[in-house]
Amino acid sequence: MKSKKLVYIPILLIYMVACSSNEPREGETADIPAESHEKALNALTMAEKDEGWELLFDGESTQGWHNYLEEGITGWKVEGGILYTEGGNGDIVTDKEFENFEFKLDWKIQDQGNSGVFYYVREAPKSLRIHHTGPEYQIIDDDNYPQKLMDNQKTGAISDLKAGSAIPSKVPGVWNHTRILAHDGHVEHWFNGDKVAEAEMDSSEWKELVANSKFAAFEYGKVLKGNIGLQDHGNPVAFRNIKIRVL
Repeated sequence: MKSKKLVYIPILLIYMVACSSNEPREGETADIPAESHEKALNALTMAEKDEGWELLFDGESTQGWHNYLEEGITGWKVEGGILYTEGGNGDIVTDKEFENFEFKLDWKIQDQGNSGVFYYVREAPKSLRIHHTGPEYQIIDDDNYPQKLMDNQKTGAISDLKAGSAIPSKVPGVWNHTRILAHDGHVEHWFNGDKVAEAEMDSSEWKELVANSKFAAFEYGKVLKGNIGLQDHGNPVAFRNIKIRVL
């Protein structure tokens, strides 16, 4: 328990310092993500309200979320406008399901970290793991992860299925911005303002990718409606500004 605290406290302090300042840190530009520097955390602008955006995280509680295949939420915490896990607390999903949507959030991992954002998650007892159900927007330390990564396992990829385009690596220790567009089976992954991956979930290409993947034996990506999920891969990870717009 003591070793866990020694690792975690400085990580949380880094998160808190980053949130308390409007100035970008070294390696983090002033306009990526723009809303983190120019707008209040976990709040909607008037433009966002007019466009139909809604918050999935109020900045103060875990309301609207629960652990995958469980009732309620344990282990995940909220502090300083940040939703975070120290690791080992399980994946969480939204209480609501979504079909066609635009989704965005900010996230931060530490060195060698690993996490992800899932969509079209279907909770069922036979699907014991969240990644057995819906696609994942990969979040990972591309350069320092302790295992060799394939291109389809790097940040922004449709995890283990389709690689993202080459992007400058500035992942650990800074806030990054993810955007996911999902509409009638067309999905797009955006990373810090750039589109890095896309796919058609009803295409022959998609079916072939799934058939040749570790997901082939599961009910993976077969529906176009489900929960949004945040992954606890055993590493500390923090999220903020979690927003969605139903299309």
